[in-house]
Amino acid sequence: HSIVKMCRWLEVSRSGFYRWRNREPSGRACRRELVRQAVNDTYFDYNRIYGSLRIVRELNDAGIACSKNHVADLMREMGLKARNGKRFKYEVSPESVAGVADNVLARNFTASRPNEKWVSDITYIELDDGWVYLAVVMDLFSRQVIGWSIDDQMTVDLVRDAFSMAVAKRDVQPGLVLRSDRGVQYRAWEYQAALESQEITPSMSRKGICWDNAAMESFFSRLKVELVYAEQYATLDSAYRSVFEYIE
Repeated sequence: HSIVKMCRWLEVSRSGFYRWRNREPSGRACRRELVRQAVNDTYFDYNRIYGSLRIVRELNDAGIACSKNHVADLMREMGLKARNGKRFKYEVSPESVAGVADNVLARNFTASRPNEKWVSDITYIELDDGWVYLAVVMDLFSRQVIGWSIDDQMTVDLVRDAFSMAVAKRDVQPGLVLRSDRGVQYRAWEYQAALESQEITPSMSRKGICWDNAAMESFFSRLKVELVYAEQYATLDSAYRSVFEYIE
């Protein structure tokens, strides 16, 4: 249709239309476009993992002031959505009572300083034709993963390697509490001896109560949603590289 007809139908003047078309973008429009581009770049830089809240934190740290609602609106307009997936389901494995430590931590996941309370656990990662196992040690003060190990066998060496990495990174003092479940790997004398050599107090969850491990379950749930469910691993090496990039 001609501009004359469209202006008449929309009840606007032709001169007003031309002024609008030739006008420079407003400062507000330029600002919105800047934030839009920054949101898009950050979303893909972090492999489509980050939602609006985490993108806001990244942009604010980079000196780009924006709010969660503004970023959420922009992401909705661009069709950007953080990865989501199935909820992690905790399954308790059978275990005996031999070597079980008391529940010293007792769901008190708050730490006043680094190296006061650590938590540890193992999760499964599916391959095309099998599984690999990821053991993790986390410091509850910062919720930072300080030790981890991945292997195709769920042995005591798996948890001991993760523990050794954590000890090598940190200045461990007597009295540190390290929580785990009652799995046979954590009850093994080799692992318990490693804790005793560092004067670390072991703490074990009660049987069948996943809430005693809520902090680590939260990390594993986010790991599965943001990384594992979106990937397909053929080998142990491919899973290792992916987990290394995510954690480190």
